[in-house]
Amino acid sequence: MNVSVNYDVCASTGACMQLCPEVFEVRKDGYLYVLQEQPSADLADKVRLAADMCPTAAITVTD
Repeated sequence: MNVSVNYDVCASTGACMQLCPEVFEVRKDGYLYVLQEQPSADLADKVRLAADMCPTAAITVTD
């Protein structure tokens, strides 16, 4: 699994961080950071949910 973010459309709302803090983090500078671009299989459901819930559809998950 690979996680990528289109930062041109990312609004850094933190919705993804709330759902999967192991992979996503919005820092004090207001920007989203991907902590694990290739998260382990045990995080797959949480990562996919975070991508689905992203209000700007900025997160892409590929297998």
